[in-house]
Amino acid sequence: MKYQHVVALLDPLSNHRVITLLQYPPTQGKYIAHKVLLLLRHYSLSDAERAEELAGLANSPLLDYRSRAEEHVEKEISENMKAEGVMLHPLALGDGPEPELMCIFGTGDLGRSLGLRLLQSGYRVVYGSRRPHSCGPLPEGAQVMTHEESARSAKMIFVCVHREHYEFLEKMAPQLERKVLVDLSNNLKKDMYMEANAVYLQRLVPKAAVVKGLNTLSAWALQNGLLAGRQVYLCGNNGEAKRDVAEMATKLGLTVVDKGSLSAAKEVEDFPLQLFPEWRMPLYVAFGLSAFFFLYLVIRDIIYAYVENDEDISYRIMISLANKITPVVSLIMLSLCYLPGAIAGFLQLYRGTKYRRFPNWLDRWMLCRKQLGLLALGFALLHAIYTLIIPARYSDRQRVISSVLNEVKKNTTTPLYFDNTSAWRTDSLYALGILGFFLFVLLGLTSLPSVGGTLSWREFSFVQSTLGYLTLFLSTAHCYIYAWDRFLRKSTYKWYTPPDSMLCLIVPSVTLVLKLILVLPCVNRPLMRIRQGWERNRPKDEMGELKATNM
Repeated sequence: MKYQHVVALLDPLSNHRVITLLQYPPTQGKYIAHKVLLLLRHYSLSDAERAEELAGLANSPLLDYRSRAEEHVEKEISENMKAEGVMLHPLALGDGPEPELMCIFGTGDLGRSLGLRLLQSGYRVVYGSRRPHSCGPLPEGAQVMTHEESARSAKMIFVCVHREHYEFLEKMAPQLERKVLVDLSNNLKKDMYMEANAVYLQRLVPKAAVVKGLNTLSAWALQNGLLAGRQVYLCGNNGEAKRDVAEMATKLGLTVVDKGSLSAAKEVEDFPLQLFPEWRMPLYVAFGLSAFFFLYLVIRDIIYAYVENDEDISYRIMISLANKITPVVSLIMLSLCYLPGAIAGFLQLYRGTKYRRFPNWLDRWMLCRKQLGLLALGFALLHAIYTLIIPARYSDRQRVISSVLNEVKKNTTTPLYFDNTSAWRTDSLYALGILGFFLFVLLGLTSLPSVGGTLSWREFSFVQSTLGYLTLFLSTAHCYIYAWDRFLRKSTYKWYTPPDSMLCLIVPSVTLVLKLILVLPCVNRPLMRIRQGWERNRPKDEMGELKATNM
């Protein structure tokens, strides 16, 4: 409806031109044809027509010119319309440049998705196939030919076939001379071949310009248009060919990184084979903490009960033990998200400058804080689920039933005594846990690109820093209340080992204490000055230049 209002506001001649185009669309490629015609054709008034409208001259020669122009356009419309309503020529005064033609070898998922994206970006697409007449459904508006025919018609060719099928390209070497071949192939595993696929392709077609790139894009990402700002890598020996490919990738919304010559092709081909590179260290930390506390609790709870009390409680491994491990790992990993920031602050205070790089281990630690936090949120969610299902377990129901039956047999009742301190402790425990988990979920949501991208830097910093430390404080307080006075009981130290509720408090307590020191005015003021560019000790060369200038 809004488009009808826009067209209705046009002057009569422009209105007639646009309405005619919409009423008689091309029979093939309607969307692309409409887009090209509306972008490249001239539907508005000419300079003479604008002058007439502004002057408001009713009987001037310009009016006769406009009448002749209208008659000429209407005549052109009638002459250039086929019986079935296909527009052959534009309605406007001049022709725009014809969109560039791109060739794609391969009609699989990747080839079809890439062709669809190129068509949506304003390019023309032709496919090269071994079986042009039975290659399956292709994007609307694309053509399909044999490999030889399609190669002759385009300057840039996207090779979307596996390395095992490159032999036909060697036979087409004459047709591929001076063409730009973009190799999108990947291997199933690293070091599958001695040389990179792009190097092998360049050897098969030596007179073509081979560029390795776009191999990190999946068919799913191309189909759904998830390309804005996405980083892709290019490498090749021909600088002009790389510039052409980079220009095309930029029009698709991609961010291009030039990796140099074709010798870097093997490195580029290994990028898609990396399995969660940014998650590797956080996953190792999560697995290590989980394994350590699992073995520690099995020894303290299960084996101790069997050895000292001759009691088999191994069934507790599935739920009770897991419900102890998940909150411990979650709290430690949450504190590990904020501990490197505190360490970096003290390091900057010690150095008196922000221009010296952090150690490599601290750099890597700070770069994976988001992944540490998301894994910590996952463990906290498991802890909440385990806590909710504990009353439904067979062992808990059996214990309640047994206590009731014993009272019935003995004809006794348990005296009802309300402990106000225990009530406060229990309610505080659940309240802090619920509030901490709520803020934890809020942190996880704002770390998503679709949510974090809508926040300003100040809003994002407030949520991730201020609310993050508040979440850590509430979660640590939740654990302190759970531990309560257990550290004073001798029975807590089974085989002289501290309980898990004490061990998990070490890292978050240290993190909170360090943060408390950094927010003190006497410490925070110089730290803020350093982060704004002030240096306590200037470099010697800079001091020498300053003395020379003063003299």
